[in-house]
Amino acid sequence: MTETMSLFPMFVKLQGRSVLVVGAGVIGESKIQGLLDSSARIRVIALEATPQVQDWAERGAIALDVRSFNVSDLDGVFLVVVATSSHELNQQIFREANERGILCNVVDVPELCDFYYPAVVQRGSLQIAVSTSGESPALAQRLRKELEAQFGPEYEAWLETLAVARAELQANQTLDPEERKRRLHALVTEEAFAEYRRGHPLRG
Repeated sequence: MTETMSLFPMFVKLQGRSVLVVGAGVIGESKIQGLLDSSARIRVIALEATPQVQDWAERGAIALDVRSFNVSDLDGVFLVVVATSSHELNQQIFREANERGILCNVVDVPELCDFYYPAVVQRGSLQIAVSTSGESPALAQRLRKELEAQFGPEYEAWLETLAVARAELQANQTLDPEERKRRLHALVTEEAFAEYRRGHPLRG
């Protein structure tokens, strides 16, 4: 039996951080797209780029250099994603990134990854991530589809409503911490969600 690696699940703030993507084919494009909403400073190095990647560059969403990778491209980088067809280049970048303490993901090569892309359900600020530690991305995708059906688009608006209600409760200085906690938990019960869906406002 293969020993399973224990991963630490976390959500990382990339806003303002330098993220490098090497490779801008169809796979690289999908990885870049997943980074666009993070407000990271995205730089892409590739010999060729898809029309979509070129469009993002023209609109200033990313910086694109159409050329070969240089080791100096890792200078000041926080995280690197590698999506090339060259095993030698993938290994080189992973090795150099590790020596510099840079988090690296070589797409579809688990042994050359410091982190994995989870399958994600996104509903506004709500994110539900599923990972199989790289052992079965297909299963992660199947579970994502099931979660998408369970947690529909209405959760985005509900979460926005919950955020307002939470802010109001936090601002109420007359409540003791335990009562505030009780009311916060009462807002997220199945009954409260059902009431919200019927068009009634949440009450703290």
